Parts: sequence; structure tokens; C-alpha cells
Amino acid sequence: MSEPYYRYHMFFCVNRRDDGSACCAASGSQELRDYAKQRLKAAGIHGKGRVRVNNAGCLDRCEEGPVIVIYPEGVWYRYVDKSDIDEIIDRHLIRGEVVERLRI
Repeated sequence: MSEPYYRYHMFFCVNRRDDGSACCAASGSQELRDYAKQRLKAAGIHGKGRVRVNNAGCLDRCEEGPVIVIYPEGVWYRYVDKSDIDEIIDRHLIRGEVVERLRI
């Protein structure tokens, strides 16, 4: 079996709801997604064979958001700020540990 094209896919919900109901975009998900991508590039772990950061539409967990799901494990996280993103990158994507305090 060949190696996967990406070791991890990190999907950020960046959905915005115009009706005022809960959505990840209202919590700064796009800004934090951009931060994660920049941080991964700076660490040299973004791209083929490593980590891919993707925008996602609604992941249907709005009340728990903002949310990220990381594949291939299918681990879901809620985050608040850059320090949470840093912890997910450092522990899950670099060391392979699930960050239980942020897991949903």
C-alpha cells in the first residue's frame, strides 16, 4: 500500500450563517485557519506528505464551534484562540497525541 498523499487533513469549518444563528465564522474561524496554515508552513510540515489545511462549509456542529476535524483519525476539536491551535498542532499533528481537553 502506498503512502497517503497527506499525513493529515485539517478541516476548519468557516461557515457563516446570515440569520444570526451560531456559526464558526462568527468566532473567527477563518482568521484562525489562516494562522494554522501559516504556522504549519513555518514549521515545515505543510504540504505533500505532511499536513493539508482546508476550509470546510458547515460541519453541522455549530453549537460546539468553532470546530476542526482532523483526518484520517476523525478527531473533532473545539478551539477558542491561537494557543488552542498551537496546542493542536504541537500535540496532535507533530507528536500524534489527541488533545483531550479540546476534543468534542
